Amino acid sequence: MKQKIILIGNGMAGIRTLEEIIKKDPNQFEITVFGEEPHPNYNRILLSSVLQGDASIESIVLNSYEWYEENQIELFTGDPIVKVDTKSQTVLSKNGLSRSYDQLIFATGSNPFMLPLPGADKEGVIAFRNIQDCETMIDTAKNYKKAAVIGGGLLGLEAARGLLNLNMEVEVIHIADYLMERQLDNQAGKMLKEGLEQQGMTFRLNAHTERITGNKRVDGVQFKDGSKLDADLVVMAVGIKPNVALAKDSGLDTNRAILVNDYMQTSVPNVYAVGECAEHNGIVYGLVAPLYEQGKALAEHICANEALSEPGYQGSIVYTQLKVSGVDVFSAGRFQDGDKTKSIRVHDEFEGIFKKVVVEDNKVIGAVLFGDTSDSPRLLTMMRNGQDISKMSKVAILPSENESDEKESVVVGMSDSETICGCNGVSKGDIVKAINEQGLSTVEQVKACTNASRSCGGCKPLVADLLAVTTGEEASNQKEPICGCTDLSHEEVAAEIKDKGLSYVREVMNVLGWTSENGCSKCRPAVNYYLGLNNPIEYEDDSTSKFVNERLHANIQNDGTFSVVPRMYGGVTNPEQLRKIADVADKYKVPLLKVTGGQRIDLLGVPKEDLPNVWSDLGMRSGYAYGKSIRTVKTCVGENFCRFGTQDSIGLGIQIEKKYEGLSTPHKVKMAVSACPRNCAESGIKDIGIVGVEGSWEIYVGGNGGVDLRSAELFSKVETDQEVLDTISAFLQFYREDARYLERTSHWVERVGLEHIKKALENEEKRAQLIERVELALTKQHDPWNEVLESKDKQQALYEKKEVEVTN
Repeated sequence: MKQKIILIGNGMAGIRTLEEIIKKDPNQFEITVFGEEPHPNYNRILLSSVLQGDASIESIVLNSYEWYEENQIELFTGDPIVKVDTKSQTVLSKNGLSRSYDQLIFATGSNPFMLPLPGADKEGVIAFRNIQDCETMIDTAKNYKKAAVIGGGLLGLEAARGLLNLNMEVEVIHIADYLMERQLDNQAGKMLKEGLEQQGMTFRLNAHTERITGNKRVDGVQFKDGSKLDADLVVMAVGIKPNVALAKDSGLDTNRAILVNDYMQTSVPNVYAVGECAEHNGIVYGLVAPLYEQGKALAEHICANEALSEPGYQGSIVYTQLKVSGVDVFSAGRFQDGDKTKSIRVHDEFEGIFKKVVVEDNKVIGAVLFGDTSDSPRLLTMMRNGQDISKMSKVAILPSENESDEKESVVVGMSDSETICGCNGVSKGDIVKAINEQGLSTVEQVKACTNASRSCGGCKPLVADLLAVTTGEEASNQKEPICGCTDLSHEEVAAEIKDKGLSYVREVMNVLGWTSENGCSKCRPAVNYYLGLNNPIEYEDDSTSKFVNERLHANIQNDGTFSVVPRMYGGVTNPEQLRKIADVADKYKVPLLKVTGGQRIDLLGVPKEDLPNVWSDLGMRSGYAYGKSIRTVKTCVGENFCRFGTQDSIGLGIQIEKKYEGLSTPHKVKMAVSACPRNCAESGIKDIGIVGVEGSWEIYVGGNGGVDLRSAELFSKVETDQEVLDTISAFLQFYREDARYLERTSHWVERVGLEHIKKALENEEKRAQLIERVELALTKQHDPWNEVLESKDKQQALYEKKEVEVTN
């Protein structure tokens, strides 16, 4: 019988521990995870990239819902554990779920430290710790313009950079006299300030905040010297504190954090702690590399069937390698000067480079690199090995200072034992071995195989260089595979399906040599899409290769319930539809009815088991709010009602929505029709936007109203409704055939260029062929909810499945 592991916390340290356990023995344990946030495990390090617009929330997910399902892990998101009974070995969640355990792992992480200032509880005062904080800042920037960031450490500077990207005025408030004093010395900190000031940041150093002003919402910050700063948003980034309240209540020994030994065992039998909530030999680590080392030691111990011969966790050298708003920074060990230390310094004011290596007893004990961090792997290895440098010259310690402008990559001179990826403890030798033995050819494959560059991503250039050196292929020429299961790109998979006449998902994986028999959550939906694209008439969707939202025709919410959105063509409804929706809401006690941005009514909070009956009672077609398909066509009221309208926007919008309803596409597609340039339907930020002008229609494409905001570009101008439909058909089909699965039109347009698309569609023969192919695909389209209405029993089995479902 399998032993039961319960993990409290769904963050990076805890889930990495589970990965290590599964790697050692995938069948030894029955695993349950409780997480406080309504998300799967994501890369908290990259939240700043989301805020700055360089990444989406989806792209920073480390372990998708499918991963939990594939590894038979029971996951509860948005449901933290509130009570632990260590005698009966049971836990109780906030939502009332009780589970027993054989082994319990605390991975509760840390909470942001909020300064206890008067006014800190006002609206608009937040931390920067999770996805919700990130979303709050993005939303705030839409309505407010002045931000203050308290804290000049890494997190504060990343928050400031993101707010600048969101067009806010930002001032960083810091209590010390230079930035990042925990990672940098005075000289490097001052250089960083100068570099960031050139980017538009302003700073108030040696500043002591006295209070936060405002009524209900913050309007400013007041300092102890009497000065003030106007601010509509205050972000506190002044540190973290281990989240140990539950551990204390459960009887575990704590100091600053939960006390653990070398195997991450706590003072209570069968209870472990890992990550930022754990204290080992008096130290609480807040960086990802030590947390992963702890997870590995914990996994070794919990999986061992006999006494371990290897020592457990022995502590870590604290180091940081990162890019602060585009500036490369590395620091490690004891980098401040002392009575017994000597330093090697390089300061190039022309190039903006500063390097300092601190030596004690002929050993490197610390280093700070600013502007050029290429020597960091070598220095880190010296520190870890305690290497005697008494006979080494400065040239050998900092070799990059003596290389020409045409220097070869630093990886060439690295020994196999030197670390490439510090976060995940991956050496040069590990990567070279994986490349040679498994024939890896892309950075993504190296990441999937070795974990190198999976966390902060700072080592990705080194991984690319090492890949190029090992394979002899330039990194710029490397293709990106569809996922880690294959070395084939999206384009190659689609071409192979067409050329070989492949018909089924498993057939594709078998014929094309997938390394994983069942594929993964990235490739299965993509292969399913490409198969349908190649043979739209005969191919039947593989339901096992679709996201859970698409399988259940509803969007999963953070509490495990679902959101149901019936179709309202062009945002137009009638009393009969409204009565149906009201009756269903009453019958099933729907907690919330919400008008969506797509001019429809969303029924939120529907339990999974009620979905078939809700749809049956509604008797309305699905609005595809979950689909990688045509979703909505938003309209303004048009010429029949508005005194500014020049065209019948409602009529055209309904015509468009009915024609393309349910058409599968690489990603969601939203449209809008506005009757005049006032653009009340927001046509300028849609995938396809139609704007009425006197006597004609303007067609815009490639817009995006999400985090990655992008204005749509003018594509063409036509006179008739039929010309609008023909243009949409040709554009959509070209997008369907040319874009990669999960690539929005905005990203596709940016990648291939609008002129390329225009040129392709200007060819009358190709345009006619595209229209013909999309019409063929539309003949196969049907409302999948007919299946629900015809065979409710069949669908009921799907809704009652107990395994963890996946969402997009």
